[in-house]
Amino acid sequence: MATFTVWKFEDPSGADRAEQLLESLQKQELIQVHDAATVSWPPDKKKPKTRQVNSMTRIGALGGAFWGLLFGLLFFIPLLGVAVGAAAGALGGSLSDVGIDDGLIKQIREKVTPGTSALFALTSDAVQDKVLQAFEESGLKPELVQSNLTSEQEERLREAFAENE
Repeated sequence: MATFTVWKFEDPSGADRAEQLLESLQKQELIQVHDAATVSWPPDKKKPKTRQVNSMTRIGALGGAFWGLLFGLLFFIPLLGVAVGAAAGALGGSLSDVGIDDGLIKQIREKVTPGTSALFALTSDAVQDKVLQAFEESGLKPELVQSNLTSEQEERLREAFAENE
């Protein structure tokens, strides 16, 4: 079963540092990262910077379309031609079908604000106590938001957004 995880940080560079930690944990086989992206929101900017992480995965399981859709809904960024507005309800509904419901979207939107950052990841096979311990010892002090996906939701998510299969 996969976990869609969001680690939120109280500064714009926390997600980049967490990405390095997550990569190290994957090399130690303490977690399997299927896809990941970061959001960094400088306090003086209207919109955050978003970036898909390619260093941990050969080909992202979800691809840019998923991250563009998700970040467009979260931060009202019209990425990849996705028009946010009338389509947002329909798009949000399609995400709830894959385990990312309106409550999680709202929670992330409220937490990831100017002056913060977040690391978004689709992972599995985590040795949770070791992963949490590594984050605690790193001094990053993330706030963890997560949504466990059923096997069926994970498969629908991959089918809907996989780019190179």
